[in-house]
Amino acid sequence: KKVSKGNIVFKGKMDLDKGIYFLVNQQKAHMFDFILNENTKLNFTSDMADLQYNLKSIGSKENEDFFAYTRFYMDKNKAFAELRNKTKGMSKEDSTKFINEKVKVFSDEVAKFEKDVVAAQKGKFFGDWLNLKSEKEVKDADMPRLKNATDSAFYRFNYYKNHYWDGINFADDRLLRTQFLETRINKYFDQLIQQLGPDSVIVEMDKLLTMCPPQSEMFKYVFVYFMVNYENHKLMGFDKVFVHLVDNYVKTKKANGIYDEKTVEKIIEKSDKIKPLLIGSMAPELMLIDTINGKIVNKMGFDTAQTSESVTKLYYANMQKITPMYKPLSSIKAKYTVLIFWDVECGHCQTEMPKLVEVYHELKKKTDIQVVAVYTLQEFEKWRKYIISKKLDFINLYDPVYINNMKTKYDIFSTPKVFILDEKKAIIAKHMPVDKIPELIEIHEKKLKTN
Repeated sequence: KKVSKGNIVFKGKMDLDKGIYFLVNQQKAHMFDFILNENTKLNFTSDMADLQYNLKSIGSKENEDFFAYTRFYMDKNKAFAELRNKTKGMSKEDSTKFINEKVKVFSDEVAKFEKDVVAAQKGKFFGDWLNLKSEKEVKDADMPRLKNATDSAFYRFNYYKNHYWDGINFADDRLLRTQFLETRINKYFDQLIQQLGPDSVIVEMDKLLTMCPPQSEMFKYVFVYFMVNYENHKLMGFDKVFVHLVDNYVKTKKANGIYDEKTVEKIIEKSDKIKPLLIGSMAPELMLIDTINGKIVNKMGFDTAQTSESVTKLYYANMQKITPMYKPLSSIKAKYTVLIFWDVECGHCQTEMPKLVEVYHELKKKTDIQVVAVYTLQEFEKWRKYIISKKLDFINLYDPVYINNMKTKYDIFSTPKVFILDEKKAIIAKHMPVDKIPELIEIHEKKLKTN
């Protein structure tokens, strides 16, 4: 909109969603915030000498209170800047002492002001916005006497975590249109909960979703936030959060109305593929063939079979010969099994496989470990020659008869793909570069000792 005779007028046929809005100028610079609530006929006045400070609202008490709240902070910032100027010429020690004393006074004044405003605005959107903005920290006066600094820090952390959502009204969809909601959720999960692991994330995520009325806009927003953040999470093991969301909200239709049918099908398909591969799950069984038996199978014609029908015919024609050749994954005895899926012509595999030889030889000196290297294609001679030339002294296996459907079973969309299994063949780590294997085994060893 253009300014005409000092006025800017916004009109529309449809009501805007309620929440906090802000005005920007034609250069996209932020001018001021205001509340849009039940009353959509708003009239604000100010002057350009100090546009934000001199704002007044005609016909909206809530906006007048909101502007007064903003002015309080502008006054405090100005006063604090003046105090900083007074420290010029002071020694570093004196200026630090002076500022610290004033900061305490300012903090107390701000805390009292916030408390009074929250009480006065209780039940109003402005009050809900303030609760979302304000974080609850334990006051020094309320701190119990504890033995040491570690106990005090732990108490403060737990207090902060346990009171983080106090007073926030998740039944108020207007909070979706504020500047603090996403920041607060990010901070809680990224800084407080994530370090505790995926199980803690799941517990806290369920609590937060329970605070949102079912099928509300708030519920949909928070649910999608979690789906986006955990569908392809960068930290190992956090795919468990995504699977939990799908099992407990998508499949049960608690998250109805968010995605169309095709998207729901794709989400469920992805989750069902990931679920058997979660940390702690038993590695899906594989029935594979080694290089010695591969020579025999290779002569049966599987590598030249063009269709699934011809592969099936070959398999049933040779089943009695092939069956005794299988080496099941579960038959490999070791405290640790590194299971790697790779391809001879994959550039990344060509870098990682020689590294794995070194890692394997070093780990063998310390622990009972085997490497099961599974070739994902069927070109026997190419595979065999590479094993010999690179001295890959692993348990080298492949699936020449296409019986395992391993690309689907192990979600192999790229290679190499690495899993670390324990002696029972449960997955303890996955999707790591080869040089991280020793570190992850060491972490697991420490866990075993603690348990």
